[in-house]
Amino acid sequence: MRIHVTFIDRVGITQEILALLGARNLNLDAVEMIPPNVYIDAPALSQAVLDELHHALLRVIGVQAVELVDFLPGQRRHLQLEALLAAMSDPVLAVDPGGHVLLANPTLVSLVGREPAGEPLSRLFAEPDLAQTLIDKGFRLPMCEVSLQGQALLLEATPISGGADALVGGLLTLYPPSRIGERLASLLHDHAEGLQALLGESAPLKELKARLHKVASLEAPLLIQGETGTGKELVARACHALSVRRDASFLALNCAALPESLAESELFGYAAGAFTGAQRGGKPGLLELADGGTVFLDEVGEMSPYLQAKLLRFLSDGSFRRVGGGGEVRVNVRVVCATHRNLENMVVEGSFREDLYYRLNVLNLLVPPLRERGRDILLLAEHFLRQACAQIQRSPCRLALATHPLLLGNRWAGNVRQLQNVIFRAAAISEGEVIDCDDLELAGTALNSQQPDTPQVTSLEAAVQGFEKSLLETMYAAYPSTRQLAVRLQTSHTAIGQRLRKYGIASRVS
Repeated sequence: MRIHVTFIDRVGITQEILALLGARNLNLDAVEMIPPNVYIDAPALSQAVLDELHHALLRVIGVQAVELVDFLPGQRRHLQLEALLAAMSDPVLAVDPGGHVLLANPTLVSLVGREPAGEPLSRLFAEPDLAQTLIDKGFRLPMCEVSLQGQALLLEATPISGGADALVGGLLTLYPPSRIGERLASLLHDHAEGLQALLGESAPLKELKARLHKVASLEAPLLIQGETGTGKELVARACHALSVRRDASFLALNCAALPESLAESELFGYAAGAFTGAQRGGKPGLLELADGGTVFLDEVGEMSPYLQAKLLRFLSDGSFRRVGGGGEVRVNVRVVCATHRNLENMVVEGSFREDLYYRLNVLNLLVPPLRERGRDILLLAEHFLRQACAQIQRSPCRLALATHPLLLGNRWAGNVRQLQNVIFRAAAISEGEVIDCDDLELAGTALNSQQPDTPQVTSLEAAVQGFEKSLLETMYAAYPSTRQLAVRLQTSHTAIGQRLRKYGIASRVS
């Protein structure tokens, strides 16, 4: 039984309580003194002795209450700590200031194959100087790679302080590289994924989504092609979100943004001492961090011949060597690549490996350019406008109807990315509630993209009117009534009638 005695703190009262316990020769498992409380664990205490002891304790001057409890405070804390450690899926161990193990969670015990309490760290880890380094650094050490039972893990050390900031040891947590990859993926990406991120209802986009559904579940390399700014990474993320790997990491590398040596170490990682300034213990690359998930290689057409050969070998057997390393690393990763370049032409020219091209092009997706997506342009523009207003913390605004033909008529060489930038700039510069044509700074570009032989425009207003007249003349022939044309252009028939009369179109087109 476990007893809780509450008393008024006075000199000698604890000795009197303990004397009562000693006089009865009780078999005590534990006694915790936390004035003004005493907690007693007497597992063999009978009910009769308990009743007699209860009355004796209450006769002690200052004792206020005697009651039964489920656990002593220390026992409860120990159970809570064990439950907390057992719930942690990563290996965890606490060590004393001298580098000896105090306790380990079940995950670590299972990994090591024994209870390591009392052992020095040097007996657990392959790195002989790890314990001394941790002690010298006060258990403040950047995350580093260690080897435990032949398994490469990343170690994170946290100092444990006692009173007056005295160091009483450290808490060591070990992570498989893929777990760090999951954390990286969640930190680097926080916007919508899946098909909901691909905004639009145009026929080309619907066709892309239908094909995406089919290829997402297939365990094979995927090549995504499309002009710059079309949203190839969004498509890759949607593919990952629809696949069986959705709960694992999605990590991306832009092959055009890094020199060959840096791109190699980022993708494949490096071994300890691979080069001057290398992180202690080496560093896993994206392929290891994304084990079980997806690696997205953007602008794969910019990859150097050396990296092309190394990537080809990985795609062949799923293994690779770190920079400066000798051992083979094997991971389970789906590779998704994207490029705006024509890889077939590059193969003919000799700048891209033919065998790698066929390895990457098992499955493929073609992302349509924005100019082929029709009224998706307006839907995206409104979406980006809402985003921009929220980002720059300005009051909501809207696009004037006059901007619609301007947006629809532009060729959008930079595609969705260009549209987003144009809308953001307009929202940032405009002070009114309505974004008009002159806020978009696109009239000349739109006109020239549709009418390359027209003379140079003299003003923004003339450019807008010229384009509007040309658009209405063309579309009024296909929709020969103000109501039909108004429905097509999503505006009122009154507004259409006014513009037709303004340009004299109604009298010339039957």
